[in-house]
Amino acid sequence: MRLLKLEIKRILKTRLTLILLGLCLLFSFLLAWIPITFSYNVYQDANGTEVVLKGLESIAYEKELQADIAGAVTPEKVRQALENYQACLTKYGVESSYDLPEGVYGQDILPYAPLLHGIREAYANPKTGIAAAIMDIHPEAVDDYYRVCEGRVVSLMRQEQKDHPAAQQRAFDLYSKVGKPYLFFPGYSTNAMDYQVMLAFLVILFCTVIAAPVFTSDYQTGADDIFRCTKYGKGKFAVIKIFSAFLISGITYFLCISIYILVSNSLWGWECTQTSMQMLYSIINLPNMNIGQLQCFIAVAGLLSILAVISFTVFLSSKIKNMVVCLSTALLFCLLPVILYAVLPEHIGIWLYSVLPASATGLQTSILYAAADFAFWNIGKIAIWLPHVMLGACVVEIPLFAGLAVYSYSTHRIK
Repeated sequence: MRLLKLEIKRILKTRLTLILLGLCLLFSFLLAWIPITFSYNVYQDANGTEVVLKGLESIAYEKELQADIAGAVTPEKVRQALENYQACLTKYGVESSYDLPEGVYGQDILPYAPLLHGIREAYANPKTGIAAAIMDIHPEAVDDYYRVCEGRVVSLMRQEQKDHPAAQQRAFDLYSKVGKPYLFFPGYSTNAMDYQVMLAFLVILFCTVIAAPVFTSDYQTGADDIFRCTKYGKGKFAVIKIFSAFLISGITYFLCISIYILVSNSLWGWECTQTSMQMLYSIINLPNMNIGQLQCFIAVAGLLSILAVISFTVFLSSKIKNMVVCLSTALLFCLLPVILYAVLPEHIGIWLYSVLPASATGLQTSILYAAADFAFWNIGKIAIWLPHVMLGACVVEIPLFAGLAVYSYSTHRIK
């Protein structure tokens, strides 16, 4: 325990470490606030004066405007919203809300607009997947709204996984567990979830910089030659170094994500965490989660990802003697999921980036987008949902690379 305290103290005394940890905390507050600034609404008051609302004022306005639709998203509510929408477009003789006169959308449609989220997707052509024109959807058909959603899951998976019946069945099984009717509470934006992933990505980058010199710095300075002559200078010392990197990175991530979620939910309103994921992303998303549960899911996945990244980083540190090379290689692997996603065909890239340590927190490859998608690993008759692949890979990589780092350091030869 004394050696562990000394090692943690040694790492924390470094000026660069303190700067990076301070930036982590700063970004926790900053990134929680930025999505609030994106909220924007314009309306005309009783005197005909245009009023522009931004940030918290805009969110409060939307909550007040949509207060009547908060709660369960029943087929009756959706049908009424569809009827009102179609009547509004018919009144002005247009086919789309984009063609309405200025101010009409905000006054006549915005109060119930969230209830129409995904209705075109739900009633898409089952053969072609083309979304239905909202004016062509008959209000009576909405009485079977959730049965139609189940049918849409089936038709979508037949299109995307036509050669993999196991994936089709797995997707339907996941969706059948989703609580219905959905819940909706106005005010929240998916931008807040995106910025949670961005924060996790930044924390991983910063902690990688902190962990990279764990072994390499001793190699370069020659201090390792002295440590190896001590009683616990090999295996036990390696375990202490790795565990100290885990503790510093894990606690930093936990504090930052906790601050982010607390600040973000306080700004948006805690009632928004009860909103079903399907009301903000795809209407047929597979996870049975509300926004609060999704935040926790992403947070846990991020913690596993950062521990896997740090485990891999200390393994590199135990093998590479040059600090610049070690740090560059570790940072490259942090960015590699995004690179593979961009340059490789999807059917190839998904097999590679999903098992990398940083994949769950990659900006385009994050587990958030995987949870909102319908991608599967298909191995013969076995279908594994992509978020489960990412989590499983992290769970395996944490002890694997940590164990390899201990072995590598213990068997390292002094030249």
